[in-house]
Amino acid sequence: MSIMVDLTVEIAGLKFRNPILPAAGPPVRDGIRIKKCIEGGAGGIVTKTISIKAADPLIPRPHMAEVRGGFLNTELWSELPPEVWAEKELKIAREATRAAGIPLIVSLGYRADEISKLVEMFDEYADAYELSVHYIGRDPTPMMEAVKAAKKTGKPVFLKLSPHPGIDYVEWAKKAIEAGADGISAINSFGPVLALDLSTPLPDYMLKGLPVMGGPDGTGWLSGSALKYLALKIVFDLYKAMPNVPMLGVGGISTGRDAMEMIMVGANAVQVCTAAILYGLNIFSKIVKQLKALMEKMGFDSIKELRGYTHKIWKKRYIRYISTPPKYYPEKCTGCKLCEISCPYDAIVVVNGKAVLYKDKCFGCGVCVTRCRFGALEIEW
Repeated sequence: MSIMVDLTVEIAGLKFRNPILPAAGPPVRDGIRIKKCIEGGAGGIVTKTISIKAADPLIPRPHMAEVRGGFLNTELWSELPPEVWAEKELKIAREATRAAGIPLIVSLGYRADEISKLVEMFDEYADAYELSVHYIGRDPTPMMEAVKAAKKTGKPVFLKLSPHPGIDYVEWAKKAIEAGADGISAINSFGPVLALDLSTPLPDYMLKGLPVMGGPDGTGWLSGSALKYLALKIVFDLYKAMPNVPMLGVGGISTGRDAMEMIMVGANAVQVCTAAILYGLNIFSKIVKQLKALMEKMGFDSIKELRGYTHKIWKKRYIRYISTPPKYYPEKCTGCKLCEISCPYDAIVVVNGKAVLYKDKCFGCGVCVTRCRFGALEIEW
């Protein structure tokens, strides 16, 4: 008997029809794209980050590229000036979100004086604000002032954290809440990083091996699947430190499983950008469908029940420091040899189409379990 799964979620007084939102970026670059995200199944809307001046023509081209295991970009804020957003794009977005019965979160950047002007321009449209602090340095004071500037409207404010090396993101999040933020969005893209192009045909006089990104040094910012595990760790730590603070998990979400994992470690909802670029705007409904199916399979009936589940069962996990061989189910083994190829201890060998596990050689590392595609190996907790 299947359970009834409730995917609605309330965050800082905002009611979302499901927990899958777009992240600030190209998929929500204007009103028409926002409408398409809603039609694609998004549970709420976050706009592209709007600043006091348009980013174009400051964006070096090319500025987006799929790379192995991830995605690179040199995206800045919105290419449209705030006046265009106020006069046209947010009107379209507001009409579409009201028709769908979902919230409109306007993403703003970057300094307090700029945000003060922008909230005056946009407050008739916004249900809440998300603040990007990607470019304002490592001193939390400007971030706190930005939060205070947005909070003058009385509407919910979410502070978006960037994973800069050396920054204590838990302390930054606490500072944001201290300044009045209602929740945290984590994380932004990571970088700078570098990827080279060895495949694009070029004239004979040009050498391959150029960076895939434009700009003075060819570097970009990493997003997509490669970012997921960093994002999971940061959201996990934030929830552990501040379990009652609402959180929007961002980074590497492209499937229902990704969304479930992010909610399990502490997010109330998730945001999707790279997957919407790579797979189209129907990705929102696909993730929703997959998430619902997974929740039904695992017995969760609501996002509220799912949120933070990993923390609830953490103490039941048995940590050991001795070799414990995995459980082996020969009837499920197909003889594919992935386990044999990957075992650095020569503890598992395929003989006559079935794996043979030598427990005396096994170090208990677990890699064979993660490599098996058929459930023939299982960690014994």
